[in-house]
Amino acid sequence: MARMRIPFTSLSLSLLFALSILNLAHCKTLKRDVKALNEIKASLGWRVVYAWVGDDPCGDGDLPPWSGVTCSTVGDYRVVTELEVYAVSIVGPFPTAVTSLLDLTRLDLHNNKLTGPIPPQIGRLKRLKILNLRWNKLQDAIPPEIGELKSLTHLYLSFNNFKGEIPKELADLPDLRYLYLHENRLMGRIPPELGTLQNLRHLDAGNNHLVGTIRELIRFEGCFPLLRNLYLNNNYFTGGIPAQLANLSSLEILYLSHNKMSGVIPSSVAHIPKLTYLYLDHNQFSGRIPEPFYKHPFLKEMYIEGNAFRPGVNPIGLHKVLEVSDSDFLV
Repeated sequence: MARMRIPFTSLSLSLLFALSILNLAHCKTLKRDVKALNEIKASLGWRVVYAWVGDDPCGDGDLPPWSGVTCSTVGDYRVVTELEVYAVSIVGPFPTAVTSLLDLTRLDLHNNKLTGPIPPQIGRLKRLKILNLRWNKLQDAIPPEIGELKSLTHLYLSFNNFKGEIPKELADLPDLRYLYLHENRLMGRIPPELGTLQNLRHLDAGNNHLVGTIRELIRFEGCFPLLRNLYLNNNYFTGGIPAQLANLSSLEILYLSHNKMSGVIPSSVAHIPKLTYLYLDHNQFSGRIPEPFYKHPFLKEMYIEGNAFRPGVNPIGLHKVLEVSDSDFLV
């Protein structure tokens, strides 16, 4: 007897979706997450609390999930997988209870007024992929425990008051793609171990108090294989641009403005295939700009003012402030 095949239609998809929603509604939220979110609720300002109705952050009966809270079903329970509470003027220390939400994949608390340190317990969030804490008033050192977040792909710590050195443990994040550390008070050298991050596309450490040389940063063979954007502007870097920088063959933006770098510009850098923006201004570079830069098929802007180049050396493009929004890289 021939078997009848039932077509998988859009109606079937709608039914499956409805059943999944029904299943989510009838599951209980894990007590650990309920307790953690209610502790956070008790510590946050009225702008958040007024939208967080009821005791269950994932919704209870006729009540919807709390604003900014995303839940998923794991077995017979609902767990909190995303927490996005940003631009609501949260004041006070980083809510440590967040670190009990062990199933979080996204934590976004940007553009608030959080103060104090990031607690070391942040290392408990092993499933976290996106950590966005930019535009706060967080202080002290960046905890090395962030290096325990092995699933992390996006790390946004810019526009805070972090100080101390960049922890070398950030090199333990194998999937990290975007690292934003600009506009802090970080000191010391950028750990060259960051060059071993095989997936890193964007490194922004501008506007800090960092020292060292480019040669030290790229000393490991095969370093930064996928790096497209390197922002080191407004620091205290010294030394020259080494010819080996051309080995960063994926580089598109190199931002070295407002440092204390010197020497001549090696022609090898002009052979980086997709180099598009090159900012050398306000350093102590000298000599001439090699002719291959002016023949580069992709180079749109090259800023050179505020150096000791020979007369007749010309920039490329019109001078304007380069601004790349963090949101361009959020997924």
